Amino acid sequence: MEKSLCVLASLLSLVGFTGAAESTAESFSLLPNYTTPESAKWTEAPTAAERSGDEATVGTEQLRSTASPAVSERNVRADKQGEEEGGRPNTKDDKKAKLDCPPLGLESLRVDDSQMRASSQERMGLGPHRGRLNIQSGIEDGDQYDGAWCAAFKDQDQWLEVDALHLTLFTGVILQGRNSIWSWDWVETYKVQLSNDTVEWQTCMNGTEEAIFEGNQNPEAPVLGLLPVPTVARFIRINPQTWYSNGTVCLRAEILGCRVHDPTDPYPDQQERGSRDNLDFRHHDYKEMRKLMKSVTEECPDITRIYTIGKSYTGLKLYVMEISDNPGKHELGEPEFRYVAGMHGNEALGRELVLNLMQYLCKEYKKGNQRVVRLVTETRIHLLPSMNPDGHEVAYKKGSELAGWAEGRYSYEGIDMNHNFPDLNNIMWDAQETAADPSKVSNHYIPIPEYYTQEDAMVAPETRAVISWMQDIPFVLSANLHGGELVVTYPFDCTRDWAPQENTPTADDAFFRWLATVYASTHLVLANPDRRICHYEDFQMHNNIINGGAWHTVPGSMNDFSYLHTNCLEVTVELSCDKFPHASELPVEWENNKESLLIYMEQVHRGIKGVIRDKSTKRGIENAVVKVEDHDHDIRSAADGDYWRLLNPGEYKVVVWAEGYFPSMRRCHVGLEPHPTICDFVLTKTPIQRLKELRAKGEKIPRDLQLRLRALRMRKLRASTKAINRRRESQTRRARSS
Repeated sequence: MEKSLCVLASLLSLVGFTGAAESTAESFSLLPNYTTPESAKWTEAPTAAERSGDEATVGTEQLRSTASPAVSERNVRADKQGEEEGGRPNTKDDKKAKLDCPPLGLESLRVDDSQMRASSQERMGLGPHRGRLNIQSGIEDGDQYDGAWCAAFKDQDQWLEVDALHLTLFTGVILQGRNSIWSWDWVETYKVQLSNDTVEWQTCMNGTEEAIFEGNQNPEAPVLGLLPVPTVARFIRINPQTWYSNGTVCLRAEILGCRVHDPTDPYPDQQERGSRDNLDFRHHDYKEMRKLMKSVTEECPDITRIYTIGKSYTGLKLYVMEISDNPGKHELGEPEFRYVAGMHGNEALGRELVLNLMQYLCKEYKKGNQRVVRLVTETRIHLLPSMNPDGHEVAYKKGSELAGWAEGRYSYEGIDMNHNFPDLNNIMWDAQETAADPSKVSNHYIPIPEYYTQEDAMVAPETRAVISWMQDIPFVLSANLHGGELVVTYPFDCTRDWAPQENTPTADDAFFRWLATVYASTHLVLANPDRRICHYEDFQMHNNIINGGAWHTVPGSMNDFSYLHTNCLEVTVELSCDKFPHASELPVEWENNKESLLIYMEQVHRGIKGVIRDKSTKRGIENAVVKVEDHDHDIRSAADGDYWRLLNPGEYKVVVWAEGYFPSMRRCHVGLEPHPTICDFVLTKTPIQRLKELRAKGEKIPRDLQLRLRALRMRKLRASTKAINRRRESQTRRARSS
């Protein structure tokens, strides 16, 4: 019976399969009387599978199978023959690609720890629950959160088992070594065994021999092994045969499989996982992203505009979608908001969520959704889906499961953009330490240091483009979207004195904590108290938010630069455990994040706002400083004189001043309602400023100004005379006492 289960059809491609119903020689079941259905549908996310087409195939079109050298060579010959005959290679057959199966969810945590067993484990921290693709270890070996499943023995009887819970058409295995900075361990070859009851196990066959799959040659690069014949079963085991000679039996894995219909299944069907929103749920490369953005502007031309802020190193444009009732124009008093995704190119979920958000806002605005209409008419929204398009193209070519943990993370030049902004923190802190009065040191609009602006500075063109964008538009609130964890972080990201971990709050710590909490508390997974931790850190003890420096220090982050160089408050959202989730997961991830994305944007309307005008001309005053008492962080007015100061509810004493004007003070009340308090200011020019302007124009000085200037000079003279007299009296007293 073993041989009849997995016999390889001579023309069957390892990169796909022609369909479960086409031939009983191409797909087998371990149940004697079970017939594989004509369509092995994805019950978790059928909509995503239908829409994603070839992209829902785990990138198998670009991959080679690792079942055995002999079979791989046969496929290469078949591919070459197809090309010579003018046809396409067998591995590119459309029908095969569409029927290929998604991951079960070891990496995304859809597979529960209870569904994973092993023959043995070296210790608890290396148990079967740690055998998940791309799982990261703690810093110390020996803790309970290590970076793989590792067997207790070095022999060929060890195995890692996954219970799919339902009959599943298994198509392949993705293998990875152990994540550790102290040890090198990986499996070099392995077998695959299948069962329906965990009692009788059948080894996958390659013709008349047991199939031997090629594993890893290093700890990190994922390797795909496709089953010679897709097989229906409930349980699957990975059985290591050889491993790195200086290591031990350790692995991380993902399983590819489609759930199939089984009328005898004792478990009821799970509720269909997906989204009711009619959006384009798939991964988009650069060209497809452009097409999607263009389609949104064509559907909603009155509220959308596409513009570019620069180019990547390889020349790919950094596209931004603007959504507003008056696109292309800053409206007086209307705050500017931005989402930035794809700073790390392999963290693809943020990119897709931003593209989903564009479509959603367009469609819901057309439907008359009052919440969306209010957002669009009262906010100027800017969406940058891909800050690092070069890196994303690299990761996209590998596919969601095979890009690994870092492939495509960096820019084309190898720059981590999350550390590539000017480090203004230490400039400010150093100035405070050396200043006679630290309170006089500037706490905002800190200039970019000269070394950073030089042509040979190691600054990515993408970073320069974003900095210029931030300087051109008076952004008020922002979030940059990352992946690989589930937590929201807020500034400062950089710690003082280069401590590796230390809580380093800003003057706006209370409001930053509010912003982070708003996103985290409405995220469907973050808000779930029963969720599993992603890797080794339990952020639930911090209510799923954390100060960036308290997590790990990041000098030169975009959050800190945004806060210290512009008016904009910004947080980082780590969206999911899986940086590059499979296309079938995208509808669920959209639902997890939809409310959070919307409610976070609405926070741009908290606090106070207003216009600062010249008393005589009624014109707005640019660069007027807005200072809130007991908040050691000031902001400045925009070109038209309007300003926005995000604040928690309370009573505030606000002082506004500008060069050439007398300061003005008001008390402003911020309520609990999610809309800003209007606090306008009118400033009066100083007599000296009026005199400068009149002289510059060559105009005659009015009588009233002459009198004011004379009075001002007299006040200064009296003040200086008093100061001189005090010094003399002091000197006289000292002389007498001596």
